[in-house]
Amino acid sequence: MAAVRARTVRGRVAVYLLALAFAVFAGFPFLWAALTMFRQDSDLYVTTHNPFVLAKPATFSHITDLLRNTPYLQFILNNIVIGLATVVITLALSLPAAYALARLAGRWGERVGIGIFVTYLVPPTLLFLPLSRLITTIGLQDSIWSLVVVYPGFTIPLSTWLLMGFFRSIPRDIEEQAQVDGYSRMGAVVRTVFPLALPGIFTVVVFTFTLTMQDFIYALAFVSSSSNMTVSVGVPTVLIRGDVFYWQSLMASAIIVALPVALLYNIFLGRFIRGFTLGAVKG
Repeated sequence: MAAVRARTVRGRVAVYLLALAFAVFAGFPFLWAALTMFRQDSDLYVTTHNPFVLAKPATFSHITDLLRNTPYLQFILNNIVIGLATVVITLALSLPAAYALARLAGRWGERVGIGIFVTYLVPPTLLFLPLSRLITTIGLQDSIWSLVVVYPGFTIPLSTWLLMGFFRSIPRDIEEQAQVDGYSRMGAVVRTVFPLALPGIFTVVVFTFTLTMQDFIYALAFVSSSSNMTVSVGVPTVLIRGDVFYWQSLMASAIIVALPVALLYNIFLGRFIRGFTLGAVKG
């Protein structure tokens, strides 16, 4: 009994040490960025200093310079507008598509769903030229709305595939009982199916918004003026000037954007994981 207990304790200690190692590895970039954003310029170029300690008093001047002397806040606003618009379009199209393929398409629904998902795997570089022609034709060059037009082409396929798995996991009896009680099919879906699929819907929202935040290729290709740039393109454009890198402001811009996203992920981590795992298993 003592030997078994000792092995159990050693196993738990090993698991916790491994988890701690992964946590330190994942959190190190945030720690380094947080230290760098408060460093004075002269503190960056002295190699004898301990890199994990501020050798000179912390300064907020680089954060102030980022917020006051660059269009950083406009970049964030552009990202929010693009992200919210893309989320609305993605949900408006992927929800009915996923429901139809999961409930109404019979045996062909899964095959069509896989076909839709495969379009998500097409490399962005292959679609760059036709999408550029499309944006030029509809007159949305150098506009944030060009990204709103482009992004749903990548978010809708995966979102539809994920939601199909959720709709298949919900028993048909619930929906049929609601129809027996007098609701139409649409009313039954809205009142019974959609509430049960909330983890999947939340997963789609997080995935879509995150994709719009991190995209670089299309944001660089379709937007050229600073007032319309997103964070991923605007920050390196204004804070990297030739061979001069404004490291402290760069790190501050990364922390300011990453912190709310990290908190959101941690708060809703359970639903997010459930959304991906259930969608993958049941889909």
